[in-house]
Amino acid sequence: MAESKRDYYEVLGVGRDADDAAIKKAYRALAKKYHPDMNPGDADAEKKFKEASEAYAVLSDPDKRRQYDQFGHAAFEGGAGGAGGFGGFDFNGADFSDIFGDIFGDLFGGGGRRGGRANNGPMKGSNIRKSIRITFEEAVFGCEKELDLVLKDPCSTCNGTGAKPGTSPETCPKCGGKGQVVYTSQSFFGTVQNVQTCPNCGGSGKVIKEKCTSCSGTGFTSSRKKIQVSIPAGIDNGQSVRIREKGEPGANGGPRGDLLVEVNVSRHPIFQRQDMHIFSTVPISFAQAALGGDVRVPTVDGDVIYTVKPGTKTDTKVRLKGKGVPSLRNAQVRGDHYVTLVIQTPEKLSAEAKEALRKFDLLAGNTLNQETSEDGKGKGKKKGFMDKMKEAFEE
Repeated sequence: MAESKRDYYEVLGVGRDADDAAIKKAYRALAKKYHPDMNPGDADAEKKFKEASEAYAVLSDPDKRRQYDQFGHAAFEGGAGGAGGFGGFDFNGADFSDIFGDIFGDLFGGGGRRGGRANNGPMKGSNIRKSIRITFEEAVFGCEKELDLVLKDPCSTCNGTGAKPGTSPETCPKCGGKGQVVYTSQSFFGTVQNVQTCPNCGGSGKVIKEKCTSCSGTGFTSSRKKIQVSIPAGIDNGQSVRIREKGEPGANGGPRGDLLVEVNVSRHPIFQRQDMHIFSTVPISFAQAALGGDVRVPTVDGDVIYTVKPGTKTDTKVRLKGKGVPSLRNAQVRGDHYVTLVIQTPEKLSAEAKEALRKFDLLAGNTLNQETSEDGKGKGKKKGFMDKMKEAFEE
């Protein structure tokens, strides 16, 4: 009965405002999941497949969808057979061809009825992928590298035909030179045609009876070649450089593929990179931090002199404008170099240096609780947190 049916939008898992593309996408996923050929003998899957197909037949048709939105399942009772169940439902106007062409292509390993095409036309060759390691500085400023590769070229003996000199490839008897064969299969909706690449000729439409001895019928020979690679300034780790038409040869007169060179950038002992910016840490002495002065800062352009301001605190960050990484799009545009100034605490001090620091502490007024040692010299002991708390409660 009509009232026992689920809402069509609920069946497909879409909202009532879903567009045609969303409805088709939802149905395709359900049809592929519950198709009887994928679930042989599963009555529940078959039921769900029928339910989804019925929902799609209505919601994919603008007129039927409008009627359904207005009257619900009652719009099809007694007319198109909706009340009688899926078996009597009218599927006229519903376009399943492209969906089931794709689905059966996935199921049986070939292109769908509408998606198949011959492979005997010009085809671009496959791309070749290689990786190369460069230094941090080479990535910043760019460099030239040389790759040693084994590449294929058309066989000079047969001129790339693969056939023995004096002979030529013949039309494939299995596909008649089309490069494709058509298979039929039975589905819930009847006979479905599936177009697949011809297994006899590999889609070329030609077969070679007498193969060239130089290339064994492949039409190509391999040789080792050196390829120059220009690494652009500003390239980052993991990015690739594309060299046009340095990949595998094309077929049937098609162009060569490309060479894709992935760049791996080595770590730098001082610098770190983030996008176009460089970061580093520079140690400074306590005297430099307190009094100010010039410090030497390493950059990718060489050392530069930076004047530290008096009273600089540790972990102060300074910016060296234009000392970062160039932009890949415009080498004249560069990022910045950010330097963190860290005050370095000396670990080993001479007696004279210790005494000088104690005097400095006294002059700076940092010895809040001066104690006197047996020799009469101040130890320079500073009040702790608990001492300050004790004095506060005694007042």
